This record gives sequence, C-alpha cells and structure tokens, in this order.
Amino acid sequence: SFPAWGPRLIPARGRKTRYDPPAKSKASRVKMPPPVDPEELLVILERYRQHRLVLRALRSEFRAEVLQKKREERLSREDTPEMLEEHQRLMAWNEEQNAQQRTRREERLKKEEEERKQQKLQAVENKARKMEAFLKEKEKEVLQLQEEAKTFITLENLDARIEECLDNPRNYNFAIDKDGRIVKRTVLS
Repeated sequence: SFPAWGPRLIPARGRKTRYDPPAKSKASRVKMPPPVDPEELLVILERYRQHRLVLRALRSEFRAEVLQKKREERLSREDTPEMLEEHQRLMAWNEEQNAQQRTRREERLKKEEEERKQQKLQAVENKARKMEAFLKEKEKEVLQLQEEAKTFITLENLDARIEECLDNPRNYNFAIDKDGRIVKRTVLS
C-alpha cells in the first residue's frame, strides 16, 4: 500500500511556498529586530574574543604535546640496537642496488653511444653511396648528350641534312593495331 503522501504529492497542510504572498493579517506588520544594549554588546563581543583566544591557545598546546609524545615514541623506537642494525643492513642493500643500477645505466649509455656512432657512420656511407650513384647517373646523362650531340643539326651540316632528308623521304601517315604493328600505310605522292 502507498504512504499518505509521497515526494511527488504536495501536502495539503504545511508551510507556504516562497512565492505565496503574506497573509492579510500580517501584510502591514513590519518586523523590527529586538533592541540591543550597545554596552552589553561590547562586553559580549570582548568575552567571545577572549574565549576564542583561550580555546585556540589550549588547542595549540594540546597539539604540541601530542606531537612531542609521538616524536619521543618514534625516537625511542628508532634508537634500539636492532633498529639501528636493520637500518645499516637496509642502507648497505640500498647502496648495492644503486651500484648495480649505475653499472647497468653506464653499459646502456655506452651501447646507445656506439649505436648512435654506428648510425652516423651508416648515414654518411649511405649519403656517399647516393652521391656516387647520382654522379654516375649525371655522368651517364652527359655522355648520352655528347653522343646525341653528334647527330644535332648545326649551321655547318644544315645543307647536308636537308639534302639527306630530300633524298630519303619518310612516311609517318600509317595506322597501328593494339599490339603496335603497322596495319595500313598511305603511299607517298
């Protein structure tokens, strides 16, 4: 069974909402704060200030006392010979671990330095190889251009080349199939 009213249901009786206007009987009422004696207020404020100061001093005193007890307890626990011996043993173990880590780090750094040098040497060799290949390619291109320059038409051999072309006519008017063979050629007139 359900309760008499749930969170979704508005109670039939109770407080007004903040948007409801004041009751008609209270509409003209002006709220006045109760009168305060200024001398009494000064006395009360001073007493409250004194009270807060005393409480703050007591709290700090108690806090310092608790911290001092904890410090003394810790020091008394640490000063035992077993604790000192344990501390010495742990410090020796720590130093040993640090030395091992240091040697590992030094070996790793040496390896990395050697790898870096090897990579630099490899890069220099690759660059030199590429440059050499580039120079060979350019040299080959220059030789090919020099070879082709022998067939260039110049002012000196212009007349001879014209005569040669007139003596040997060539027909470029032909059709080819998909395989590149000449299928049909027109006859020169």
